[in-house]
Amino acid sequence: MGVNLPPGFRFCPTDEELVVHFLHRKASLLPYHPDIIPDLALYPCDPWDLDGKAMVEGKKWYYFSRRSHENRVTSNGFWKSYGGDEHIISSNGGKRIGVKKYYVFHIGQPPNEGIKTNWVMQEFRVSDASTTTTTSRSRRRDTSKIDWVICRVYEHDYDNNDDNDDGMELSCLDEVFLSLDDFDDISFPN
Repeated sequence: MGVNLPPGFRFCPTDEELVVHFLHRKASLLPYHPDIIPDLALYPCDPWDLDGKAMVEGKKWYYFSRRSHENRVTSNGFWKSYGGDEHIISSNGGKRIGVKKYYVFHIGQPPNEGIKTNWVMQEFRVSDASTTTTTSRSRRRDTSKIDWVICRVYEHDYDNNDDNDDGMELSCLDEVFLSLDDFDDISFPN
């Protein structure tokens, strides 16, 4: 999918920008510009098949998908959840605006463990706290806002912790989630 951005501009959104400027607006059925992130049915696509289907910037693919509570299974493997939910906090006011969840792609079929790959997916959803409304003494959940997620998929180089694709470094939490099985390789900033 080609993106028509002027020369020199790159699509490198922060977690907050993905949630506020893209996901929240889409989930609320509001227009958002530029409309560059496509809708994809995630689960039939293997991560290496995203090229040409998802919005790509460097070595990262972005797309909207419907949230599923079922297994994230493709024809060649499955996305396995790693770690818990990571809250995304707004930079102005400290309000919880979204949630990020990590998945790693495994070749094979569940319930077997499969073969772990270097493909990582960060799945963003609107925070449950921002999808509640107060109506006459009772709180009810507005379920229309939680149907959509935005996914960022990339192939992580576990042997080289330098993230050479766009100069962006992994946060400590990113490294923890991606290295849950090997705590000796986690590096913390000084």
